Amino acid sequence: MALRDEILEQPGVLRGWIETQMQTASGIAEAILSRDVQYIFLAARGSSDHAGVYAQYLFSARNRLAVALATPSLFTMYPQSPRLHNSLVIGISQSGQSPDIVSVIAEGRRQGAITLAITNDSDSPLARAAELTLGLHTGPEKAVAATKTYTAQLLALGALSVALAGNKEADLADLAGVPDAVQSALELEPEAERIAGRHALMDHCVVLGRGYNYATAQEWALKLKELAYVFTDVYSTADFRHGPIAIVEPGFPVLAVAPQGAVLADQLALFSRLRDDYKAKLVIISDSDQALSLGAEKLRLPPGLSEWLTPIVSIVPAQLFCYHLTRAKGYDTENPRMLHKITLTE
Repeated sequence: MALRDEILEQPGVLRGWIETQMQTASGIAEAILSRDVQYIFLAARGSSDHAGVYAQYLFSARNRLAVALATPSLFTMYPQSPRLHNSLVIGISQSGQSPDIVSVIAEGRRQGAITLAITNDSDSPLARAAELTLGLHTGPEKAVAATKTYTAQLLALGALSVALAGNKEADLADLAGVPDAVQSALELEPEAERIAGRHALMDHCVVLGRGYNYATAQEWALKLKELAYVFTDVYSTADFRHGPIAIVEPGFPVLAVAPQGAVLADQLALFSRLRDDYKAKLVIISDSDQALSLGAEKLRLPPGLSEWLTPIVSIVPAQLFCYHLTRAKGYDTENPRMLHKITLTE
């Protein structure tokens, strides 16, 4: 089956990208640094938009570049687009086909901004519209649900951040460790399948994350919707306190991703409250013993990865969970209803 095969391909895809594309990322970084870039303006849809959320944290925290997520409708449906002077305009798209994402890149280039396409198709309209292209090189992705292209997008963004920061040895070593960490995460499949089987009747839930892994929560929620047809909402663990927590009642399923890092202590406080006061049923993905101890079900991430790279690994057990949940519900993992691999939006 294509979906599971593509999930399992990810360590090799990421390893191959590191071996062949780091020089390209460095060249792109040099071009960006040669311009007076003050901020990043990023356009994407679907899973690629979640990669953009990761980029917001990544480039802001590590490179001190503010990242604004584009509203593509302003470039296709309204008469005037934002001024993009002194910005780096990035379009992220697995296929590179969607006209609205292409329009953002084209307008950025028309205004004189430096433009970058991150795509799996180097001959796509998006790549042709951009000044620079950073390819994903995953090979064909046949499953409708994106898996290996998503993690490759995160890796490409991480590599670009490293290059913009000067290719420091510690950062390069951290990047080099990602494929092995993803391979270790794949070993969670039997446990992910078991937990998914116990949630076969789940038809609603919330997914929580924060910081770098807010993007992971968003991507996990999307996979639950498009594959297993679970009515899902996603929140930052901070935002969840501001009203949405009122929906939780005993037995309510809460899925959470919480690797060790700057936001973990805040997440632990919320998880304790959800378990002890609200009697929620938590499924937790983490490398923290304390976080895992709060879960009714748990998926243990491999230890030792720097927080800024954990989203590339933490999404893998979530992908496996969604794949096996879909099967446990009796749905077709390869043909989600009413969905197509390429979605074109104006």
